[in-house]
Amino acid sequence: MFSIGDFARYGGVSVRMLRHYDALGLLVPAHTDAYSGYRWYEAGQLARLNRIVALKGLGFSLQQVGEILGERVSGPELRGMLRLRSTELAAALEADALRLAGVEARLRVIESEGHMSTHDVVVKKVPGLRVAELTAVAPGASVEAIGPVVGPLFDRLDTLMAEAGIEATGPGIAHYTPAADGEGITVHAGCEVAVDPGHPGAAALGLTITDLPPFETAATLVHRGPMNQLLPSLQTLAHWIDAHGYRSAGFARELYLDCPPGGDWVTELQEPVTRHQETPGPA
Repeated sequence: MFSIGDFARYGGVSVRMLRHYDALGLLVPAHTDAYSGYRWYEAGQLARLNRIVALKGLGFSLQQVGEILGERVSGPELRGMLRLRSTELAAALEADALRLAGVEARLRVIESEGHMSTHDVVVKKVPGLRVAELTAVAPGASVEAIGPVVGPLFDRLDTLMAEAGIEATGPGIAHYTPAADGEGITVHAGCEVAVDPGHPGAAALGLTITDLPPFETAATLVHRGPMNQLLPSLQTLAHWIDAHGYRSAGFARELYLDCPPGGDWVTELQEPVTRHQETPGPA
């Protein structure tokens, strides 16, 4: 048997924590001296301690830990629970990271107010192109809402195009349309291709071959950096459009000119615009 100090050392926890687990009935010593009150543990109790620490580390409350251990779950069942909880926590961490990136981008915009350069905006005609694409709905138009949707879409698009034997003839492109529910945004993840719209392999795999119309007049700006830092570039474009007598005629397309893994992307933003007096009435 081991004293509480030795058992704490072997278990990688504090003596105070062992006393707390004892008080809650989560890990009762194998023997407690009736006269001195000293707690003594057996090596076999390390297994229960490991389960307590693992479950607690994955975010379960001590009450939940007690309920789980009280059900006498098997090793495989416990491992499955831990894996599920680990996946949930990883998703929560990713969501928190996206929210933090969004706040940081917003702060950069605030700090640069009055100093944003708009001289790199170019007005030009954007030709139409044929793309193979997949779509999904994002809950909103913010960068942090679109990011978790558009990335997996492009990953799946690459896989399906390879399966269908369709080769890309140009860079990837994302464009957006209002969702049917009026709240979300339909995300279109596409890649330029040179195949017939009725390509049988594409249809069988759920790919859509569609022709994007040209923009007769578009305000364009090249964004250099991660896509989670897109907001300053979007607002630079907005300032230029407003200052030069234009009105937006739709969502900006994102043409991905260079996408190095782990590096700064080069993305051309292409927003259709009309002159102020040519702006159509509200839809």
